[in-house]
Amino acid sequence: MPVVAETVHVDHQAIWQRDASDEAQEWSLRHREDHVRTVVFEGMVGVSPPMREVRSSICKVASTDCTVLITGETGSGKELVARAIHQQSTRASRSFVSVNCGAVPASLIASELFGHEKGAFTGATDRRVGRFEAADGGTLFLDEVGELPIETQVALLRVLQEREFERVGGTRPLRTNIRVIAATNRDLQEAVAERSFRADLFYRLNVFPLDVPSLRDRRQDIPLLAEHFAHLLSKRAGRRYDGIDSGTLALLQAYEWPGNVRELQNVIERAVIMSETGPLSVDVRWLSAASRRAAASQAPPSRTLLAQEKEWIEGTLAETKGRVSGPLGAAAKLGIPSSTLESKIKALAIDKRQFKAEAPVR
Repeated sequence: MPVVAETVHVDHQAIWQRDASDEAQEWSLRHREDHVRTVVFEGMVGVSPPMREVRSSICKVASTDCTVLITGETGSGKELVARAIHQQSTRASRSFVSVNCGAVPASLIASELFGHEKGAFTGATDRRVGRFEAADGGTLFLDEVGELPIETQVALLRVLQEREFERVGGTRPLRTNIRVIAATNRDLQEAVAERSFRADLFYRLNVFPLDVPSLRDRRQDIPLLAEHFAHLLSKRAGRRYDGIDSGTLALLQAYEWPGNVRELQNVIERAVIMSETGPLSVDVRWLSAASRRAAASQAPPSRTLLAQEKEWIEGTLAETKGRVSGPLGAAAKLGIPSSTLESKIKALAIDKRQFKAEAPVR
């Protein structure tokens, strides 16, 4: 019986279209990842110029092993910055150990940092490993470093210079391989002038200074942060998230935020707990008395905020070619539920059709 060769028809156009589609999807995914990194970077939310500068500094210093001194007000996110530096560094797979120098009694801080030998002092019934040993190979974050007593500052300076230390009550020097990141809300230069902080330690810590802006200096990020916390906390509480009232957004942007990002998160969490249905709202009485009066009188008109929100959504829709839902849609890029975004689009009278890609010419 003769063998008949089978004719195989290859649809080159279909293959080309599939390859082009895969390439477009890959590009879109990379573009979305870039967008997410722009808005949320290692847990830090924001697109304002001050935050872009902070991120740029993190990327520049992370690959080095130099000491970083992070300054900024309480609640501004200094530990988040320290963790971001660690996560972007070659030490990311090792420990990130944090200690609040202001929360440990002066009589115990040396033991906390360097450990102690058995019998070193009353109550030292066992040998204890300190934070420097625990962080070996990784990063040690010294929060509120300006609160260290002078005698501990001397020991810290030795570690930074010689890379070795001794446990309290010990006689054998121990080598350490760590990166030190310090943070403070104090003016250390003023503390040096007052002789409450050693000048040589300040210069050793201040190799790479990095200032974290207060929330009132990055008001552009307040709606983003509020939406981020509201969505996250609503999900955690098992509640439906229906956005934030526009009047509340105006109030939040006008408020001075003496407690910075931490205070904003607490206020949003309270709003989530108190809300039942509809958009979240914040009672002005929840804000500190001094700042809420200024916020009430200086709050920008709601239409200004709505215009900003509309511009923000339209820009994202342009990137996604009008797509709202799905992993590559505008809702995913903005970090909010697609139902919430659809409601915002309707309320702001945005025409999604103007952003849809034109059909390909065949």
